[in-house]
Amino acid sequence: MVRKIERDQNRFRQIVRGKIKADLKKYITHGEMIGKTGGELVSIPMPSIDLPEFRYGPKGSGGVGQGPGDIGQPIGRSGDGEEGAGQAGDSPGQHILEVELTMDELAEILGEELELPRIQPKGQANIIEEKDRYTGIRQAGPESLRHFKRTYKKALKRQIASNTYNPDDPIVIPVREDKLYRSWNPIYLPQTNAVVFYLMDVSGSMTDDQKEIVRIEAFWIDTWLRSQYDGVTTRYIIHDAGAKEVDEHTFYHTRESGGTRISSAYRLAHKIIEADHPPADWNIYVLHFSDGDNWGEDNRHCVELLRKGLLPKCNLFGYGQVESPYGSGEFIRELEDAFENEPNLALSEIRDKDGIYDSIKEFLGRGR
Repeated sequence: MVRKIERDQNRFRQIVRGKIKADLKKYITHGEMIGKTGGELVSIPMPSIDLPEFRYGPKGSGGVGQGPGDIGQPIGRSGDGEEGAGQAGDSPGQHILEVELTMDELAEILGEELELPRIQPKGQANIIEEKDRYTGIRQAGPESLRHFKRTYKKALKRQIASNTYNPDDPIVIPVREDKLYRSWNPIYLPQTNAVVFYLMDVSGSMTDDQKEIVRIEAFWIDTWLRSQYDGVTTRYIIHDAGAKEVDEHTFYHTRESGGTRISSAYRLAHKIIEADHPPADWNIYVLHFSDGDNWGEDNRHCVELLRKGLLPKCNLFGYGQVESPYGSGEFIRELEDAFENEPNLALSEIRDKDGIYDSIKEFLGRGR
């Protein structure tokens, strides 16, 4: 019975996975899962899941045919063509089922559907962390660490060997020599760390719709990166003519009215990397989102900062240009002209929410 339940559960999960994969673009586009995450689980709305089964009509209801009839006569209505009198239904409708998946399962589905390659950490990305684990046994130690099971077994063996054990009166009394204690040993574990910088233009030309696109795309990028690394640190930078580091809530809810100097965000990201995230120890991802409206003289400074500062230190630098009715959209052309075949530079134009799917594939499909 237990094995049957497990088989049914596995079968159901496979059906769920297949349905999510089939509709993944819809979920990504509408962001239906964001806001439903809690801990390591994400709740996904499923309009319907139909398990295959035979269905039979009521007994004595006849077959498909309705008996004698003329050509052109409507099926299912009375012969004179009159509409039947109907009433509002009183039966419950079909409810939306919410299915919970782990973030790892969600990342696996994303990787399979978008055919994303596994990320190979660069350079000396493995930080060796020392941890203590109680994996040893000693004959001395505090009573709080006494291993009762092993102590009892050792005392029992001693009493049997010395012929002092009485099966009719099975009392086992450990002596000092029987007592065993848990002990700790240092364990050296490799920890592969990554830091993700999200940079966003918050000048007046970036609307709430553009920020929602950034929020949805960042959720999916985070989901994939966290499945590839033991630890992921996220940092947020907003900019208009100046740049500053902020928390996640401020990142998505700030709007300024000033001009735009993208180089201010690149300088700040480079400064933080130099201070806190040396490339020898960290896998570094910088993802910048803007509508492409930049101060003309500043484009040259941005290219120089990318070429000499950020690109040599990053696994991936991704620029996503979110189309805005107010932005010029010229910045991506500047980058295309300045860089050709850079393996760790990904450029993406996101015209609307439907473009998020292809943008994620452009950013993450390089396996860096």
